[in-house]
Amino acid sequence: MTYIRNTKHGRAVRIHTSIAASAIALSMPGTALAQEQDTGKALPHVQVTGERADSFKAESVSSPKFTRPLLDTPQTITVIRSELTRQTGATSLTEALRNTPGVGTFNVGENGNSQSGDAVYMRGVSTANSIFVDNIRDTGAVTRDMFNLEQVEVFKGPAAADNGRGAAAGYINVQSKSATMENAVGASASYGSGNQKRATADINRVIDADTGSAFRLNLMKQQSGVPGRHNAQENRWGIAPTIVYGLGTPTRVQLYYTHVEQDNVPDGGIPTVGLPGFFSANAAARGARPVHRSNFYGLASDYNRVRSDMATVRVDHDFSPGLSLRNTTRYGQTTQHQILAAPFFSDAAAGSLNTASPNRGNWTVERVRQAKDIENEIWTNQTNLRATFNTGALKHTFVGGLELTREQQRNPGYSGTGRGQLPAASLYAPNPAQQPLTAIGRNGAYTVGSTDTISPYIADTIDVGSQWQFSGALRLDRYRTDFRSVAANGTATTAGKSGTLVNWKLAALFKPTSASSVYLAYATSQQPPGGTTFSLNAASAGSADNPRFDPQQTRTWELGTKWDVLDRRLALNAALFRTDISNEIKQDATDSTLFVQTGSKRAQGVELGASGNITPAWAVNAGLALVNTTVTSGSAAQQGAQLNWSPRLSFTSWTSYQFTPALQIGGGARYVDSMVRSLSNASTATVNMASVPSYWVFDAMASYALTPKVALQLNLYNLADRKYVASLNNSGARYIPGAPRSAVLALNLKY
Repeated sequence: MTYIRNTKHGRAVRIHTSIAASAIALSMPGTALAQEQDTGKALPHVQVTGERADSFKAESVSSPKFTRPLLDTPQTITVIRSELTRQTGATSLTEALRNTPGVGTFNVGENGNSQSGDAVYMRGVSTANSIFVDNIRDTGAVTRDMFNLEQVEVFKGPAAADNGRGAAAGYINVQSKSATMENAVGASASYGSGNQKRATADINRVIDADTGSAFRLNLMKQQSGVPGRHNAQENRWGIAPTIVYGLGTPTRVQLYYTHVEQDNVPDGGIPTVGLPGFFSANAAARGARPVHRSNFYGLASDYNRVRSDMATVRVDHDFSPGLSLRNTTRYGQTTQHQILAAPFFSDAAAGSLNTASPNRGNWTVERVRQAKDIENEIWTNQTNLRATFNTGALKHTFVGGLELTREQQRNPGYSGTGRGQLPAASLYAPNPAQQPLTAIGRNGAYTVGSTDTISPYIADTIDVGSQWQFSGALRLDRYRTDFRSVAANGTATTAGKSGTLVNWKLAALFKPTSASSVYLAYATSQQPPGGTTFSLNAASAGSADNPRFDPQQTRTWELGTKWDVLDRRLALNAALFRTDISNEIKQDATDSTLFVQTGSKRAQGVELGASGNITPAWAVNAGLALVNTTVTSGSAAQQGAQLNWSPRLSFTSWTSYQFTPALQIGGGARYVDSMVRSLSNASTATVNMASVPSYWVFDAMASYALTPKVALQLNLYNLADRKYVASLNNSGARYIPGAPRSAVLALNLKY
């Protein structure tokens, strides 16, 4: 046991510690800088009389809409803290999400449009447009870097009662770092396989202790290749200044800004030729050997340029210990311009996979050129009031608020895209130095879509005695989506959709002991046409974005339990869930040219989790998800089919042990079950890559403190050098191979 003495109020707080905690803290730049921001208040100056170990276990989430610790929150929530991302070496959101089961970037996209960035799927549903930064929606298919993020919060289940329209399976929120009342400097420099080079810095300075003002600056520069992938590059830099005023006082003001630029060489993947599950009507192609996983089928001139700016002002005021107000205003803009070449062929290999030559070295594969030029913009203001009060024997924690948001997306059109624009590539020895056959450029066409939303919400959590807790939330979203499409010849079409979404959630929770809970929860969610794409298609009855359709609807039941064990060092959770999604658009059973909104699908299963410390020196994070998905109502070919991009079984784990005050060893394993590629119950005997094979991946880490302020950390990935399909495109023609065995060595400093 260790005591931390609060020198202002004279209180001693008892905490559990590791005798080796100093080495952990030294190898994590900036960890201590953000410990105060969860509450929005600065802790008074403390005098440390012992050492405290960092833990994977989180006590709460950052949203002011959640009023209870995780132990007493009736929902499956995974919090990935900075200590876990430090140990695993995660530098992007996608990499951090490997620490929660059943969540990943499993789908590459269409042949004519590759997905990019954090294209996350969760329980068979795309969650790419349900990613939030500090509880504000962050649009744009871009890679989010971890350099300025304190923790990642994964909420399983409908999102609408919390954040408005959203994905049926849940959402992801990331918490930004904030300035604290501590002078500290952290830095890290790393080099790894594939010529990976990265440096970060984290600087916090107290400006005036009397006024509670402080400044924090986070910096990042990365110039990296991609292990196992020739020519692909991930280059980016970022800066994130923060200034706060009034820490430790009733009124706190925080201004922060994040700027990130990326200049990457994107990866369109490699052909699935020769993989288990590959099929082609061409007999010669069926017998072909696989291509090398390092082959690059793009062009040297391909690029993916991203610029992201986010400016935020947050004001917190405590009227009294039981009444507080928060107002947040943000402007964000993200632009992405990408030109990419990717291999293309069909099952029949009709002119796209040329196997005519008896010499396989002369075989070629067609390539398709893709262009993406998107600008996303958001203005939002959120006001949140929180109050605690009693009505007789009932204790209430009330939350109410109003969100005003305007989101807009612009997309110019391009000529020179699609098939026939690029020379065919050698199947086994592609040459990125080849030149395009036609020029590419804007053709004058464009689309612009916007959604305006006014969203009042209320929530109340009621304590009945010491063992029962009842909670409910209601949110109204009054929205208006406008869409304008202009063709290259100047012809314009417009469409609009408006309405009011009513979403809610209810839960009952029982506490068998002070360190446990059992709960039953129900929640709803809705997604209107154009809710994720900001586009409406009034001309096509088969488009999910046709304004004549009603919003997609989701209902979820969850029965779960949470336990803090081992003197509350380790958090355990288990949950049974069922999610039903209705108002799905499906093809009419008698007329294939018509589409109707009577489809439905279901995801149900069990999820288990553990996070924290078994002993003060032994930390663990693990999760397992068993999810059964099915189309409960659809076309004849879809009825009863498994949902695509949803592994039935997934498992993730990471554990570390502090052997000495200087030496820490860790390792982990991930398992992803096979996934179907298409929604179909038809025979797959003649279907190319009908499913993605399952795989295991094993990683390891070692950290050694050279001095009290300098530590080395070595991360090893894919120890068994397992070849696997990390993500597959919709037609099964190409895939992104999993990274081969690789290593990253980092030098971490903390002053």
